[in-house]
Amino acid sequence: MIKSIVNAFVYALIFVAIQAMAGLGVHAIWQQIVGGTDITVMELVVTMAVFSLLTLIIFLSARWAEVSPRWLLTKQWSVLVWAVIAALGMVIPFTWLEENMPELPNWIEDQQEQLLGNYWGYVVIGLLAPLAEEVVFRGTILRTLLGWNDTQSSNTRPFIAIIISALLFSFIHMNPAQMPYAFLAGLLLGWMYWRTGSILPGMAYHWANNSVAYILYRAYPDKDMKLIDLFKGSELHVYLAVFFSLLICLPAFYQLYLRMRRAE
Repeated sequence: MIKSIVNAFVYALIFVAIQAMAGLGVHAIWQQIVGGTDITVMELVVTMAVFSLLTLIIFLSARWAEVSPRWLLTKQWSVLVWAVIAALGMVIPFTWLEENMPELPNWIEDQQEQLLGNYWGYVVIGLLAPLAEEVVFRGTILRTLLGWNDTQSSNTRPFIAIIISALLFSFIHMNPAQMPYAFLAGLLLGWMYWRTGSILPGMAYHWANNSVAYILYRAYPDKDMKLIDLFKGSELHVYLAVFFSLLICLPAFYQLYLRMRRAE
């Protein structure tokens, strides 16, 4: 287990190193081509795209993550549907939880708003980020922690592996405001991966979550807007929204519990 934890930390550091190199490299080239010292939204988009693509190329070519059609051949399409429904149902409860937690510093708020406010930002936030992060944090790191590198059977207690991978997933965001949510999401995504042995259900959840964040920002760009503002000052409506959202996500997670299985 110690060796697996060390390897997991190494993979996380490689992920961060790729991000740093992509940022420095794109910025240097951008200055030469476009000029100026301020980071523009298109530079952010290009940086995120290069980072995600480099991550996928490196982790897949090194075979740190397993790419196999086995789970797809089981045709568990309903799992993907329920994963999306679960993600949609978690939006309001997670937002309510975030609003009622102590306020944490948001170190990358400006960059987030620039990406969410740009049409090209969806490509990196809604499509590339879920793919790259699931390949690294579930397909590589959690797979390593579970001891699945050589065999699909493992004596490792899965909840320990899932918690460690979720913590790493939280820390690499390097932004206190995102860390609690990223940790909870990492637990859910890790559970999906452990149950299926595939990153696809987690990708479906991750894609739906990020897509909703993008759509909501486009619809309500006021960063100071709260749920109570959305429901015109009615706390009752906020609580009802949380309640009915739970009526969506909890049955969805139960359906996932019933339906998710590994490929033989």
